[in-house]
Amino acid sequence: MTDELQTIIDLIRYGASRFNAAGLTFGHSFDNAIDEATQLTLHALHLPHDIGPAYGQARVTLAEKEDVLGLFLRRIEERIPAAYLTGEAWFAGLSFKSDPRALVPRSPIAELIENGFEPWLGGREVLRALDLCTGSGCIAIATAHYNPEWHVDGVDLSDAALALAEENRGRLHADNVRLLKSDLFSNLVGEHYDLIVTNPPYVTNAETDALPREYAHEPELGLRAGDDGLDLALKILRDAPLHLTDHGLLICEVGEAEQALTRLLPELPLAWVEFKVGQMGIFVAERHDLVTHNARIKKLADKRP
Repeated sequence: MTDELQTIIDLIRYGASRFNAAGLTFGHSFDNAIDEATQLTLHALHLPHDIGPAYGQARVTLAEKEDVLGLFLRRIEERIPAAYLTGEAWFAGLSFKSDPRALVPRSPIAELIENGFEPWLGGREVLRALDLCTGSGCIAIATAHYNPEWHVDGVDLSDAALALAEENRGRLHADNVRLLKSDLFSNLVGEHYDLIVTNPPYVTNAETDALPREYAHEPELGLRAGDDGLDLALKILRDAPLHLTDHGLLICEVGEAEQALTRLLPELPLAWVEFKVGQMGIFVAERHDLVTHNARIKKLADKRP
């Protein structure tokens, strides 16, 4: 049946058709079957991800075809995210190592990083920045890459994730990044930052239990966040003022828990970021607003496990 597949474009088209027929879920870096089939095909052929379209007509050898089809089969039968099969994910224009020690990099915060966090910073000076729940290190390292004069800390509770982040720090020569183990802010006593960026777990218990098989390959620690998805976000809102400078800024991703957060704290002034594709559940908060409403935030956060 696959004898007729002769060129790179043949394989990509075939893979996309097989993926769609198998009902795969796309949510790890790419959102469609054609892009994932392209990623897997080019990886198996040891070709760059940005190779020109003219090469689509290049013929493949039998051995190369078998390598590509083998990756397709694993993607379909084992439901492994494509980034874990290739060991690579692109984030903010940079190549990161990706494996099951941390979530596949995919946060829309990449767009903020590439835009220099403007207009939200409003030109304010940043000397120190923090990426809380850094996982693979993608946000911390990309932030440091585009702002080489900043000192950036990446913090996570998982030793495995921090080991991966360290590999990515070396891979991208991010000498202005420091990686630390901490349960949120617990090991950051006395540390202060002009900017805190965080993509904490925010998936509800019910949603986590119902996620497609692809997500079972990712660490649950990076996903599950209580009945409303806010177990960690509320603690971050509570404690961030202790670690922000006077004019510091907090940027936090809560995804679909956005509605639950606005219901719990309707009085808290949060600016919801509008991305090229629309709102993505990421808010910006000023330190002074977090201080003003700290009593109410603390009351809610202290009830969380």
